This record gives sequence, structure tokens and C-alpha cells, in this order.
Amino acid sequence: MESWIEFFYQNAQIAHYIIFFCLIAAGFNVPISEDLMIIIAASLAASAVPEHTYILFFATFLGCYLSDWISYWIGRKFGRKLWAIPWFAKTIPEKRLIQTQNFYQKYGFFTLLVGRFIPFGVRNCLFISAGMGKMPFHRFLISDGIACALSNTTLFCLTYLFNKNIHLLLTYLKRFNIALFLLFIVTIIGLIWYKRRKQIDLSQKIP
Repeated sequence: MESWIEFFYQNAQIAHYIIFFCLIAAGFNVPISEDLMIIIAASLAASAVPEHTYILFFATFLGCYLSDWISYWIGRKFGRKLWAIPWFAKTIPEKRLIQTQNFYQKYGFFTLLVGRFIPFGVRNCLFISAGMGKMPFHRFLISDGIACALSNTTLFCLTYLFNKNIHLLLTYLKRFNIALFLLFIVTIIGLIWYKRRKQIDLSQKIP
């Protein structure tokens, strides 16, 4: 991480181009952290190149948004053929994608919104599963656009405000992501339990 930060500070004047293309690469499942790119962009905007603040913000937003499109179309065009590629099968196990797809089909936008804040490969799973499920592209654009705007703006602004404590922010961000991920899992389990419990109660009432 230190080397990443140092590299971008040394190339601050063109950092928005580099960050944009790194985020596009992430759409092809290249292991690049979107969170780290946003944090670096906001840190640069707050200290090294304040005149590029808006450029850096829109570079991260467009990079993340277009990256999501790439993942969506990969899922839509190739579907389960993806697991014939060893590298892809290793980075996104089929079991994890199927679970994510089930969550997405049941809870729709809520899954996309919460999942947008969670790393660990959950994001790409969401977008690929949306493509595999043939979700209408215009609906995906709207839903993901809202989720992307909320998550990117939140992280960019937090980093910009607390730029002097960037390493502390990264630590708390990891904890927040883990807590959010656990909360998401608990919520899903609770909803499934409630739904099954309701079905059991209805079946008992039927003579």
C-alpha cells in the first residue's frame, strides 16, 4: 500500500488518468482495490493537487461506474463459460457468485446498495450475477448509478476531510467493511428465517 501511495504522489499531475484506467482494469477482475483508488484520489485532492479535486472525483466515479458495466457485460455475454478460465474460477468461485445472485434476485436494489460498500470480491460478483441474470441494462444503470454515487461520494469526502490521518482511515474502513458485511449476512439470515417461519405458520393454519 505504501508503494501505491508513493507512486501516485510522484505522478500527482496525471494521477486521475492512472486511477481511471486502474478502475477500468478492475472491471475485468484484475485485483485492484476500488476503495484504495478512491482514498488515494481524495488524498491527492486534499494535499498534492487541490486544483484537480473535481477531476479526481469524477475520474474515480466514472472509473468505478464504467468498471461495473464491464463486469455486467462479462456476465451477460459469457455466463457460466467464465469458469472454464482457471484464473477467473480461482478469483470468483462459482459458489460465491451463485449465493450473490440469489441475494440479488430476492432483495434487488438493497443488495446492490449494501454490496457496493463491501469489498472481498462481493462487488464484481454482484455485477456479473446481474449480467448473468439478464437484468435489463437500463435498470442496472439506474440502480448501480445511485449506489455508486452514494458509496464513492461518501468515501471520497471522508478521505478528503480526514486526509492527515489516511492510515487511520484505512484501518477504520476495513473494520467498517467487515462490520457491514457481517450485518448484511445477519440481515439476510434474519429475512430468510422470517420468511420460512411465516410459511410454516400459514401452513399450520390451513386445515
